Amino acid sequence: MKLLFITQKIDANNTVLGFVHGWLAEFAKRFSHISVICLEKGEYHLPANVSVFSLGKEGGRSQVKYLKNFVRYIVQNRREYDVVLVHMNQEYILLGGLIWKILGKPIFMWRNHYAGSWLTRIAVAFCTEVFCTSKFSYTAKFRKTVVMPVGVDITLFRPVANVSRIPNSILFYARISPAKRPNILLEALALLSSDNVQFSASFYGSPLPQDTGFFEQLKKKVQDKGLAQKVRFVAGVPHAEGPRVFSAHEIFVNLSPSGMYDKTLFEAAGCECLVVASSLDFKQLAGERFSFPQDDAEELAGKLKHLLSLSNAAKQELGRELRILAVEQHSLEMLGKRLYKELTK
Repeated sequence: MKLLFITQKIDANNTVLGFVHGWLAEFAKRFSHISVICLEKGEYHLPANVSVFSLGKEGGRSQVKYLKNFVRYIVQNRREYDVVLVHMNQEYILLGGLIWKILGKPIFMWRNHYAGSWLTRIAVAFCTEVFCTSKFSYTAKFRKTVVMPVGVDITLFRPVANVSRIPNSILFYARISPAKRPNILLEALALLSSDNVQFSASFYGSPLPQDTGFFEQLKKKVQDKGLAQKVRFVAGVPHAEGPRVFSAHEIFVNLSPSGMYDKTLFEAAGCECLVVASSLDFKQLAGERFSFPQDDAEELAGKLKHLLSLSNAAKQELGRELRILAVEQHSLEMLGKRLYKELTK
């Protein structure tokens, strides 16, 4: 079976999408050949049965160039793939869906997000099946949708032996943007500080150009709330550096709305870092003690205060329990098996 996989970026060092590189390495164990079309490519080192075609964003922005390259790749290479899997970007199905139907290529889409529109529904109509990881994703409501494991490389995301956890440390690890809600965590940290709770917090992530103003507001809030000695901002790191970051912190906080089910939840859990999240999916899996209502800074502060008060032995035991959940239910190996089974039915 030969696969055409379409995604935004192939770059092993990318902070946000570096995981796709690991996905393709795992999928390559099962498919005879994988053709990858990406909007932009960076550094990659994939198996010999994976071919990468870029639409050319790394050489400059040109919507016309992207479209011409996209159509050329999917038509000229039509004998090099049997099925199509579009990762997240429904636009590629809207552009290529009719061509693939004419060519007789089954179309599958991976889309995991709480929001959607009539364009999403059109894209879904072209698909044989749709994949998501969250029961609260916009696409979860369709009959043709199959819920999948998150797909975290738990051989990479595990405790790093020579890294010690910073006592009473809290971690935010995501792109700096309003959608990731780091401002809510800052509100919770201010409450902890006013209650004389001892902690330090690291915000790992970089803003997109359009979010630099938001980032400046966050830094000002740190100063205004007297958190300058307790909070630090660190630029986003390459995907492979994630295990060292998670292994150096006791608690990871994820504030993304339900429906997204961020991979970082299980990357952190794989590293035995305690995870506190507003995701309802994660609440159903891990339990109430690791959950707080979305955007509720006061409840978040309460959960953090409780976890910070635990003994080191108790924190370590909870961390081991969370890793077991990641390994047994959301590993990359499990995703590879499930995905191959669905695509080859």
